[in-house]
Amino acid sequence: MKFLKVLFGFVFVIALIGFAAYYFVPKLVADQVMEKVAVELQDSGQLESIKKEINSDPQLQAFIEEGKNVDNSKLPFQTKEEATRLLIKKFKISDLKEFQEKAQSGITEEDKQEIFNKLENNLTTEEMLALKVLAYKELSK
Repeated sequence: MKFLKVLFGFVFVIALIGFAAYYFVPKLVADQVMEKVAVELQDSGQLESIKKEINSDPQLQAFIEEGKNVDNSKLPFQTKEEATRLLIKKFKISDLKEFQEKAQSGITEEDKQEIFNKLENNLTTEEMLALKVLAYKELSK
């Protein structure tokens, strides 16, 4: 009987550690990735060039304008950090790095379409709308 109590206690502790890792590790990774990307974009001045490129592209402007008049309370996330966590869960890190590299090196129409297709295939309509709202807020700053 004592053996069963020890075994149950051990299994409980392992399950608790597993749950904590499942819950907290993605948050930590998302926070680190978000911080790194934000610092890189600010330091390199690429944030301004990305804003200029978006403002000069009518297709991207139309895409982002869809997020202008949306009720934020009904969206699955409202912050950049929450969006980052979602993207990390839905995409491989290599996919996200590929998106970033394409944006940094200049993006072609084919690249834009490929990224839009990947986003639409992996995200729900509500998640896409929430991303549009965040993009609109960032560009309006």
